[in-house]
Amino acid sequence: MRKALFALPFMALALVAAKSPPPAAPTLTVVPPAAIAADPANKLTLELSNGGKVVILLRPDAAPNHVQRIQQLVQRGFYNGTIFHRVIPGFMAQGGDPKGTGQGGSDLPDLKAEFNSLPHLRGTFAMARADSPDSANSQFYIAFGPKVALDRNYTILGRVIAGMDAVDKIAVGEPPAEPTKIVRASLEAAPAVAATTPAAEPAKPEATTAPTGG
Repeated sequence: MRKALFALPFMALALVAAKSPPPAAPTLTVVPPAAIAADPANKLTLELSNGGKVVILLRPDAAPNHVQRIQQLVQRGFYNGTIFHRVIPGFMAQGGDPKGTGQGGSDLPDLKAEFNSLPHLRGTFAMARADSPDSANSQFYIAFGPKVALDRNYTILGRVIAGMDAVDKIAVGEPPAEPTKIVRASLEAAPAVAATTPAAEPAKPEATTAPTGG
């Protein structure tokens, strides 16, 4: 029996050597691929109640399912009238909750994490979540500046490309006394394929200092 056990590692090594190496994962860079930057379906515009307009370039190459979720909810008018309910100076502005409390989400199922190598920089657009990595739903945040501690722990799916000055003017607080609203969220064009995901009860968030929510 002992000899058989010793022989198994060598057999495994031989099998591994015979297989071709797996394909390399696509390399993500802060500068998006030209085709993604040129696709109007990846241009998300948030018209804010503070008079500003924020344009976000979505990155389906980094988080395809999360981008699809945002596109789907935008097309439904889900974000229109929602507030930025958690805004911490120097950290981030969080919104996307129809309840405005940080405990709400959409009627769609929570998403599997798509953590990636994109860094948290000024203007990073990412999904908030509860304690579970697979609990992002509709809530998102925009980073005011770099936040290395959040890298690879939250799904980054885009970055502000215009209107960061309007983000800087979002009312501060948890929640703010007079919160800034998203008057209207829109895409420059409808995505080529609409998302069709069955409904499910969203998960409730945990109370932490990181971006939280569905």
